[in-house]
Amino acid sequence: MRDNKSYYDTFSETYDAPRDHGYHRYLDEAEVDAVRPWVTGKEVLEVGCGTGLILERLAGIAKRAVGVDLSPGMLEHARARGLDVHEASATSLPFEDECFDAAVSFKVLAHVEDISVAMGEMGRVVRPGGRVMAEFYNRRSMRALVKSIVSPGSIGKDGSTNESDVYTRFDTVSDIARYLPENLKLVGVDGIRVLSPAALLFNLPVIGSIWTGVERLASKTPLKHLGGFLVVHCERV
Repeated sequence: MRDNKSYYDTFSETYDAPRDHGYHRYLDEAEVDAVRPWVTGKEVLEVGCGTGLILERLAGIAKRAVGVDLSPGMLEHARARGLDVHEASATSLPFEDECFDAAVSFKVLAHVEDISVAMGEMGRVVRPGGRVMAEFYNRRSMRALVKSIVSPGSIGKDGSTNESDVYTRFDTVSDIARYLPENLKLVGVDGIRVLSPAALLFNLPVIGSIWTGVERLASKTPLKHLGGFLVVHCERV
């Protein structure tokens, strides 16, 4: 198993290539939509900003948008976008207490082993009354089921897998609630990629745009709890 830093440094060279259409564009836009009401006009931190694809969108609607990532390769691309980014781990954020209105994280926390520490850090840097919105991989989803079948190994009771080159964890909402520090209160959940067994559906001509609409509708129903990606909303108390 590779360490996250070297893995994402290598990945940074090709990360942006497929993300301007189809499945990856749907995913990025759905993630921003999930947090939009709580970041618009606010001071926002993105934990694990990568090449800045999400952070660039956030910067367009936030008062101030800052990103951190542990990969210098990823950050090189983010800086080329003119974004305010810093090299740091999710488990040790280089900011003072209560200096942001919101903290968000996408596609990252499933790969952080010390997840309780990471959530504690996000809770620390957000002001009382603010929001922490964090995305996890849902163990109770079609995506998890498919990965358990087609990937080597399987999803264990502790949520760990060996599906990829890096540490990966799948969680339930109950698991996530246990990761939260005392100053974060779970107040809501959004689900993304609720019905899709495979990302390929989003990339098909004509069908792709229709399927994207179907997924967006499904995410507004109780089926959202079956989303392959869960964005939990936590209020800083």
